[in-house]
Amino acid sequence: MRPAGPAVGVDVGGTTVKALRLGGDGTVLAERRASTPVPDPTGEGVVATVAALAAGLGHRLGDPVGIALPGVVDETAGTAVHSVNLGWRDLPLARSLADALGDGVVVSHDVRAGAVAEHRTGAAVGAAGVVAFVPVGTGIAAAVLVDGAPLVAGGWAGEIGQLVLADGPFGGRRVEEVASAAATARRAGAAGAREVAAAVRAGDVAAQRVWGETVDVLGQALAGLVATVAPRVLVVGGGLALAGDLLLQPLAQRLQQLLPGLRRPALVAAVHGDTAAARGAAMLAADRRRVSPR
Repeated sequence: MRPAGPAVGVDVGGTTVKALRLGGDGTVLAERRASTPVPDPTGEGVVATVAALAAGLGHRLGDPVGIALPGVVDETAGTAVHSVNLGWRDLPLARSLADALGDGVVVSHDVRAGAVAEHRTGAAVGAAGVVAFVPVGTGIAAAVLVDGAPLVAGGWAGEIGQLVLADGPFGGRRVEEVASAAATARRAGAAGAREVAAAVRAGDVAAQRVWGETVDVLGQALAGLVATVAPRVLVVGGGLALAGDLLLQPLAQRLQQLLPGLRRPALVAAVHGDTAAARGAAMLAADRRRVSPR
């Protein structure tokens, strides 16, 4: 599908709200950022921040604007079902955002929006059938696209980071408590995943052990996803994917071990970085404007 636009897209992250204006060809025309008001149990702080950023990008009341939200999101109902970081529980944020920004608002999930961007203008361009996108950052979640459309399931699809490991040295812990970029850095005693990767390349034995554990646990989670939905392309994003082949090569080998006789996907790194969710949100908003005449 061709890129959609122009529209404003906003990604409400755990620490930063990222907003951009996307052109009809998928080009980012302008970008603004602000700190996320955390915690924000009523959502009022996020709505005000989003409105201010959109206005700074030239948004007019009723123009298409997509907002990608974290946690569990029910796009159909327009509800932020649950977000631990922001303190949300069953908030009707689509309604609040529409009150502030007009009827052009489209609410989406951050990972599913990122998947849309990677599929249309990123690492999975031209991929037919099933595509999976897994950003590995502060947490881990997956988005599954079927012929370009996200699988939503009431907002619950793709939460692979919440899977509890049954046994082994990390038995009883959730996948993202071990294999996320943040958890990998914590276990290695490093400032971030980038520093862990540098230590691995430098031959640090302790860092290599931590990295190997991360690859093993992440591989287990991805193997379950691959065996279930059989994506042709699996896009890995987030902070951990910045390590490139240091992550992708051993991860591909782990998938080969765990999926004997099954088709394995092309394993590729995301290209849109931390703007993927905002790009995808803008595309989804422009889609609705294109098919819904005013």
